[in-house]
Amino acid sequence: MAEEKPKYTNALIHESSPYLQQHAHNPVNWLPWSDDAFALARMQNKPIFLSIGYSTCHWCHVMEHESFEDEEVAEVLNRYFIAIKVDREERPDIDAVYMHAAQMINGSGGWPLNLLLTPDKKPFYAATYLPKHGRFGRIGLIELANRIGEMWQQDRSRIEKSAASIGTALTNSIDMAAPGTMDAGLIEKAYQETAKGFDVTHGGFGDAPKFPTAQRLLFLLRYGTLKQNPEAITMVENTLTAMQRGGIHDQLGGGFHRYSTDAHWLVPHFEKMLYDQAMLMMAYTEGWLATGNQSFATTTRDIAEYLLRDMRDHGGAFYSAEDADSEGVEGKFYVWSADEIRDVLGKRADAFMQAYGVEKSGNFTDEATHRKTGDNILHRSAPVDLAAFEADRNKLMAVRNQRIHPFRDDKILTDWNGMVIASLAFAGKVLNEPRYIQAAAQAADFILTDLRDDKGALLHRWRAGKAAIAAQLDDYTAMVWGLTELYEASFDPRWLAEALKLNTVMLKQFKGEDGGFYQVAESDELIARPMEIFDNALPSGNAVAMHNLLRLSRLTGDAKLAAEAASVADHFAGIANRAPSGVLHMLSAVLMAESKGKEIVLVGDKHSDSAKKMLHIIRAYYRPNAVVVWHDAQLEKMAPYTRGQKAIAGKVTAYVCENFQCNLPTNNVTTLKQLLQTQLD
Repeated sequence: MAEEKPKYTNALIHESSPYLQQHAHNPVNWLPWSDDAFALARMQNKPIFLSIGYSTCHWCHVMEHESFEDEEVAEVLNRYFIAIKVDREERPDIDAVYMHAAQMINGSGGWPLNLLLTPDKKPFYAATYLPKHGRFGRIGLIELANRIGEMWQQDRSRIEKSAASIGTALTNSIDMAAPGTMDAGLIEKAYQETAKGFDVTHGGFGDAPKFPTAQRLLFLLRYGTLKQNPEAITMVENTLTAMQRGGIHDQLGGGFHRYSTDAHWLVPHFEKMLYDQAMLMMAYTEGWLATGNQSFATTTRDIAEYLLRDMRDHGGAFYSAEDADSEGVEGKFYVWSADEIRDVLGKRADAFMQAYGVEKSGNFTDEATHRKTGDNILHRSAPVDLAAFEADRNKLMAVRNQRIHPFRDDKILTDWNGMVIASLAFAGKVLNEPRYIQAAAQAADFILTDLRDDKGALLHRWRAGKAAIAAQLDDYTAMVWGLTELYEASFDPRWLAEALKLNTVMLKQFKGEDGGFYQVAESDELIARPMEIFDNALPSGNAVAMHNLLRLSRLTGDAKLAAEAASVADHFAGIANRAPSGVLHMLSAVLMAESKGKEIVLVGDKHSDSAKKMLHIIRAYYRPNAVVVWHDAQLEKMAPYTRGQKAIAGKVTAYVCENFQCNLPTNNVTTLKQLLQTQLD
């Protein structure tokens, strides 16, 4: 039987983005963001209806089904507006500008993000989810479209005046410059603000909904270690423990869902984002190093195996996300009734259900009706011997795999892959898992080869054999991060060389006059050039840039890079002093900058038994202020301070240095251990 031809097809059918493709058969005459779309708006004298979302956004799906698939809504939008759809993951710069506008207009934002613009891209109205018809005080999309459409025709000057005012305010406020000096008490202030929100009972910070926010945990680990504050590390340990036991953690398939809708990590929003996996893998790996809690190493491997199994493209890079919904129901793929588990596990069911919190009537309630559905989210309310239930989990996983899977967004993004490369390389190094380092290297090769334009510049997105969209700041900073981690995991000098090249491009294309980095290279495509400092779901590009600059400075001995890092801190000092808990990843970099630089140089045969023993000692402890390099001819060119460092008696030799002043070399493992304890504590 021939497949039924869709009734409608719009211009999004030619786009690569899965999110835009999802809207390609809406009756709304969607156009992608382009000069042609705005030229059409000017020619037809129509305002723009701009809608921004992403493929795994639950409320984006809701609004599409309720409104954008509706012919009545489409008729009004098509009559009065030029409708433009944007995938925020493809164009984070557009999202940044108009999310900032929404926050200015309404005091808040979210997705789907819907704005009304003049044909010259200036916003005059912003909203998130809009129902088809108004209810409970919220205007409906049809009423809004009719009202604005008629006003545009009858009183356009009033709208344009408002848009001009908002546009000016947006341009002025989006410049995040507030030069100064980060005062000595800023890090302590940030810690106190963060600690105040700690949930002693359930772990994490604040109340529901609860987000993992890995960069907060990384800050606390660094603060606790470098400032010798065990309470900070205890907060992290409690949080990592609570999350790995909770429903936010996929107890069968591995990886983490986006966030918890409750305070105790039980009921997640079920989408899985690649960047969450990357950042949490880093947090659990560092958590294991800092605490020695073996369960954190287990969870690190759990995340890595999920990525390698379910999220990896045949070329070696990683897909973007998995949806929360399947068969039109959020979480259906992941939940279980007690009877289903009993059918699969038989006599083993009771023990498993007790260990994983399964209740006969279900352990969570429907969001709308507040009634128990009979479904269960697997979680561990107490410590569980994971090995004892491994066979049971495998049986349930086999059954789950026969279900209809959630939609997977298979586009490959440079920035998110950069973070996965960093996390896999770091985890592989720390846990002695060469497979993870190899996977990181394959992903790096894919990005550096397949996501390039004809001039060799990085591109942001790859899908179905096509790379496109100029790379932005986050693409460069994440890849530099990933390549630097990959160098320290493998000591292959080409990764350090590539990191330095990309870092040089970043400095040339994105640096502002006063020290901060813009999100995009110079362009007239946007009405404002965004510069991000605050951490959101991910650390800001400026914060990652500062980390990279400091680390590359210590790896190579190039003081100019450290000076560039200092200029970033100075540029944002005023903002950081006003809201330190909003810039924790940058403050992690400040912690690194103010600690004594530690460089460990190894010389000799990388593959020898003595090399393995020395690396085991070096990597056995949490040292966020230390870097390790392996001396060779190529490294000498990038790190001149290593010239003249030789192996003693033909054996692998270590030079332990502080701010590039090195102690006497040693090839004795016991001496190295003593040097590290006295020099790096």
